[in-house]
This record gives sequence, structure tokens and C-alpha cells, in this order.
Amino acid sequence: MSQAATMNDNSSPHPVDEKIPVGRRFTLGIQHVLVMYAGAVAVPLIVGRALKLSPEQVAMLISADLFCCGLVTLIQSLGFGRYFGIKLPVMMGVTFAAVGPMVAMANVQSGPEGARAIFGAIIGAGILSILLAPLMSRLLRYFPPVVTGTIIAIIGISLMRVGVGWAMGGPAPLAQSPDVAKLAVMVDKAKETAAAAAANASPGAAPPVMRLPGPIPMLDNPNYAALDNLAIAGFVLLVIVLLVRYGKGFVSNIAVLLGIVAGCVVASMIGKMHFDKVAKAPWFEVVTPLAFGTPTFDPIMIFTMTLVMIVVMIESTGMFLALGDITGKKISRDALTAGLRTDGLGTLIGGVFNTFPYTSFSQNVGLVGVTGVKSRYVCVAAGIIMVVLGLLPKMAAFVESIPTFVLGGAGLVMFGMVAATGIRILSAVDFKTNRNNLYIVAISIGAGLIPLVAPRWTQHMSHSLHPLLESGILLTAITAVVLNLFFNGSGGDESGSIEAAKAAEAH
Repeated sequence: MSQAATMNDNSSPHPVDEKIPVGRRFTLGIQHVLVMYAGAVAVPLIVGRALKLSPEQVAMLISADLFCCGLVTLIQSLGFGRYFGIKLPVMMGVTFAAVGPMVAMANVQSGPEGARAIFGAIIGAGILSILLAPLMSRLLRYFPPVVTGTIIAIIGISLMRVGVGWAMGGPAPLAQSPDVAKLAVMVDKAKETAAAAAANASPGAAPPVMRLPGPIPMLDNPNYAALDNLAIAGFVLLVIVLLVRYGKGFVSNIAVLLGIVAGCVVASMIGKMHFDKVAKAPWFEVVTPLAFGTPTFDPIMIFTMTLVMIVVMIESTGMFLALGDITGKKISRDALTAGLRTDGLGTLIGGVFNTFPYTSFSQNVGLVGVTGVKSRYVCVAAGIIMVVLGLLPKMAAFVESIPTFVLGGAGLVMFGMVAATGIRILSAVDFKTNRNNLYIVAISIGAGLIPLVAPRWTQHMSHSLHPLLESGILLTAITAVVLNLFFNGSGGDESGSIEAAKAAEAH
């Protein structure tokens, strides 16, 4: 029987609504979890360390992330009333698009106070996203492939700095540390000079400013870019490349996860990975809402995160359209609105449960196409598995104990694939007959690179604007949308967006 006939036969459910046997359902669900797991835990690792949280607090973020990944996946795939859930085989996870702004926010204010500010911004953005969902379902024409491809490319380029930092053992500032002994001598001399100047100054004169006699003396950090750490990062990268090249099907799909496991084995064998925290962590623990205290709500930070969610919802729109095409189920405007509204609800839930903004994971969209299994109940099973994992702190503590240089080898692949995905989307853009598209991409990527190559470019600007202006991703998004409207107008290209979404297998 043809697919069309099956769809028209009232006695047979659509393949999306097929309830396959429970055993097979959960086996396929585990596959979905493994495909997304490495990407799902990356964001809490990045943001938790940027906030300078303790290992126990980072482990808590990971548990909360896994729990909410499962909870939001259940809402999206199973549906929650008529207003939430697109009811397609969708896996939800934290979006990399929000990493840049959240790291910028963490740089302004770290610790639990910074966490409360970030979660407040996420809650505010989640509420606004729920309200914006009906509007966003009508704005796809403003985000053709030339815009979405550029945004995804700059996401990968921006995050590559994080991946390289992991491989080196930490971000670039850790390459050197102040020489405390020499600095103390310099400070003492500066105090003596200032005191002598004050003694010789005329009455009523302004007190002299204490100035160091030279630049702050620095010492090279011997652990930064250590060759043995770089060797393990390179080994992880090699394992991933070999598995992608020679692995088949499922093994190839989880190459990143297997590469991290291989790196952990090597790191453990040479004494560079320790499991003390895993032993101390409890087996079971309830994910506590608002664990860092009452969130703080800063309008600029909420606006910044809302801009991120607008980008996320546009990406999700492309993913939903692609998934509807793969499964053969037409996506109505109401269904699309329900799916986008769930992005907002998931983000709101994330902020309440100490985690981050949510979006559909496109590698799982690709997995639906590869396996041919279209049932949304497979993702429902995967959501249940993720919720259970989020309630097992030992798993979260294990993930947190993974050395950064092990993650570095995987980060180069994960983040590089995001950039490559943007490039693949842009490869379908018409640059030959419409040269204006070249200007859109060139200027937008240039704007996005400003915070990367000139990180202090905002030092003379209002401090409240820093979270917005220090995110290359948001600068690229705003620039690309405005330039596309200026050069190309607001003409739609839904088919182009579907093809672009199909290409996005690594974002």
C-alpha cells in the first residue's frame, strides 16, 4: 500500500502516530538519547564553568539539563493540550545559540548571583517567546537560507574558541598567571613613590595616583597546552574521525560520544581523570527548582535572550518543516505555532529548573531520516530515559569529571560541524545572479567576528549593553536580517528553508 493510501485509510494511523512495540520503542529511544547526549551536556559545562561554579553546582546543572531535556521532549512529542507540542518525533535540547550571550553575562557577573541573573533572563525570554510564537510562525520569510546559514556559521565560529580552549586546558587567559612575588615588590615601590609625592605636594593638591613602574609581571602556566593533554585531545579527534569513516549506522551516529569515552579511558589510565566526586554523589536526587535562589530580572538581559529565542524559533521552524517533509505529515500553522510555543515553554521550564533555552536537535531530525522510523513515541520513550538520567546525580558527576582536554577533541568536531552546517546551507544560496547575498554574508560575519577579535571593543559603551554587544551571534543575526530586508525585501522562500534545515545535521 502506498503512503498516500495509508494516510487516507482511517483504520491505519499515520506513521508519526504509530505505537510500535515497547521494547523496540525504548531501544530506538536509547539511540536518540546517545546521538544527542554529548551536545546536550555541553552547554551546562560551558556556562557552569564560565560562571565559576563549583563542580557540585556544575553537576547539578547537568542533572537539571538532562531532566528538562526529557520533560520538554515529552511535551513536544506527546503534546500537552492543543496549545503545546507539535506531536512529531522531536528531541529537545539546550541550544548552542544562547551560549555566547550567557557566557558574556557570566563574564559580567559570575557565581550564584550571575546564575540568578541568567536564569531570570531565560524565564523572561521564555514567557515572551510563548507570546511571540503565533507571530513567529508567520515570519519565516524574513529568515531565508542566506540569513539562517550565516547565523549558524557564526555560531560554529564563535564556539570554536570554546573548543580550542577546552583542548588547551582552559580559555586563553589561563595561559599566563601573575608573578605574585614580583608584583608585590612593584606594588610596594609604587606605594613608596606615591607617599613621597604626597609628602612633597602643596597643600590642597589632589592626592597622587599610585602607578606601577611597569606592566604586571606574568608567568607561563605550565599546564596550559601541555603536550600530553593535547595528545589526548588529538586522540579523541582521531577516534571520532575513524568512527565516522569506518563505522556503520548507529556507531557512526554516536562517534562523538564514543570518542569522549575513549579519551576518558586514556585519561583514567594515566591518572588524569579522577572519580572521587562520582563516589560521593548520591544515586538519586530530585531536581530542585530555583536552586540558586530567586532569579533577578534585568530588562537588557531579557531582551538579549529574547533575541536569541527569536533565532531559535526560526531555526526550529525550519527543523519542523523538514521533519514534516521527512515523515510525510503536513505541518499546519496551528501545529507550527504549538511547536514554537513549546520552545518558549521549555525555556521557561529551563529557567525555573536551573537550566537553559531549548530547541529541537537537528541531529535527531537527521536520525529520523536515516532510520526511517517516524513514530513520535520513540522520542517519547527517549524523553522518559532523559528524565530518569536527570535524577541520577552519579551520572552528572561523572560527566562533570571529564577533563576539559578530552572534551576539546570532541568540541572541535561538534562546533566545527556547526560552522560547516552553516556553510552547507549557504552553498544553496544564489550568489551568482544575486550578488547582494555576498554582501549580506560578508558584512554579517564581519559583525559577528568583532567580539572575537576585539573582545574589549565595548569598553567605552554603556555597561548594560555589554551582554548584547559581546555576542557575535546576536550581532550577526541582527545584521543579516536587516541587510536581507534592505537588499532582498521580505519575499519568502519556504522551500529553501526546508532544504537548509535538512542540511543542518550537526547544529
